[in-house]
Amino acid sequence: MSISPDDIQKIARLSRLQIEDDKVEKLSGDINNILGLVDQLQQADTSNVAPMAHPLDAVQTLRADQVTETNQRDKYQRVAPATEDGLFLVPKVIE
Repeated sequence: MSISPDDIQKIARLSRLQIEDDKVEKLSGDINNILGLVDQLQQADTSNVAPMAHPLDAVQTLRADQVTETNQRDKYQRVAPATEDGLFLVPKVIE
């Protein structure tokens, strides 16, 4: 697949980008080089490669799920302007 300078200008117009005329030719060449590399990668045989979630086969270490702070809801609600049944009451903002 090859991208022409006209294609670059059309894509720039559709994406509302301004590309100077003297840079269109270089940009076209750069994009064609990138697409060439993608084509080269797509030709690689990956039929014997197992899918993996991470290339380093890393495992996320998790901490124990333990409560580390005490419940201070009553203390915080004492200074709140309005509460009801353990919940903070706030003004309605959407009509």
